[in-house]
Amino acid sequence: MTIRTKTPTLLDNRSVPVHAKLAAAWTSFMFLYIYVDYFHLHKPGVIDNLRAGVVFEFDTSPMLLTMMLASVAIPALMVMLSMTLPARVNRATNLVVASLYIPYSLFNAVGESWDWAPFYGLSIGIEVLLLAFVLRSAWTWPRTPAVPAGPATTDLRQNAR
Repeated sequence: MTIRTKTPTLLDNRSVPVHAKLAAAWTSFMFLYIYVDYFHLHKPGVIDNLRAGVVFEFDTSPMLLTMMLASVAIPALMVMLSMTLPARVNRATNLVVASLYIPYSLFNAVGESWDWAPFYGLSIGIEVLLLAFVLRSAWTWPRTPAVPAGPATTDLRQNAR
């Protein structure tokens, strides 16, 4: 009689670079951001207001549309910037932009009725959680100890010549 013992195999759980985590978080934020705006169009009266040239309380103008485009373009650019900027600049950029977008996301609920609280609570809640993840990931970015330029490294450089 043969006894089979099954050796458990563990899933390979390699560490994901901070750059990739940040880009993934900004990508998720962008998908949510776009879909919240899309679903917002289904609220009664929104399409009628758009046809009348009014967005929220503002008259539709080139400046308003430019500001709206900028508010979407910045997180979209953060996807690419998170993957391409050097670590130090990347960290600072993510900390600043995510910090600015948290109050901006919260502002989206201003003036809404309590009937829409579940919609805005869920959407803004997830946006803020994603931005908090960006802040945490950027804040805790792993550091590599700097190599001191003492006599030991100077000797190595001279030997290499």
